[in-house]
Amino acid sequence: MFKLRLSSSKTFNRASGLAGGLLLAATLALSGCGLLPAVKDETAGWSAQKLYAEAKDNLNSGNYTRAVKLFETLESRYPFGRYAQQAQLEVAYAYYKDNEPISAIAAADRFIKLHPNHPNVDYAYYLKGLANFNDDLGYLGKLIDQDLSERDPRAARDAFLAFKEVATRFPDGKYAADSTARMKYLVNALAGNEVHVAKYYLKREAWVAAANRAKEVLKTYPEAPALEEALAIMVVAYDKLKLTDLRDDAQRVLNLNFPNSKYSKGVSTEEKAWYRFW
Repeated sequence: MFKLRLSSSKTFNRASGLAGGLLLAATLALSGCGLLPAVKDETAGWSAQKLYAEAKDNLNSGNYTRAVKLFETLESRYPFGRYAQQAQLEVAYAYYKDNEPISAIAAADRFIKLHPNHPNVDYAYYLKGLANFNDDLGYLGKLIDQDLSERDPRAARDAFLAFKEVATRFPDGKYAADSTARMKYLVNALAGNEVHVAKYYLKREAWVAAANRAKEVLKTYPEAPALEEALAIMVVAYDKLKLTDLRDDAQRVLNLNFPNSKYSKGVSTEEKAWYRFW
């Protein structure tokens, strides 16, 4: 028993010695780090004007990461004044140009929240719309040239709301006309998305779901080009459901609004249904 205690004591002493050695080594390492010269901040002592000018030069030359860093340095050192406010807006633009839509939207939202009555707040809304509008599909999406109507519509809706804010609150502003044009495109894309989903339900022979999605186009986007196909989908779906009155109503509206439509003669006379693309 005595030998066992002695052995345990030696083991404890060895462990203590090892821990002490490691602690000493860590202390020396940390002390050595303190001896290294600190990295010099080249912007130390720069005025707000100089920081802004340098950041703007980097932004214009496409060095967006450096521009963001300088704008953020400017805001942290000189949080009050027009340069700080402008820096916040420029950060949103830099992120947008650098294909960082999430960061761009967050920066634009921050500016809108902090400066709701700023003379350039319309530009913040416009940037937010652009960032959502151009939300990147990624490399694969670019390769297949995917249509906006086939994508998740959330970004399109967010873009539409941002552009709507610009067009309604600042109708005489420099971004109103472009915002309105983009809104029209987005309406068509959102309607097309509903049709795209409705066609998927047709493929799955989910007739009720297909009719409901097509009806949503008629209700929400009555002037969109996708309305023609939506009406045709309703004719097909109601026909499959044996809802003849609803089918005939949809057919009548289709014929009235699109007399030259390739769907205007119905679906029963076609050798292969138009919606069967597989």
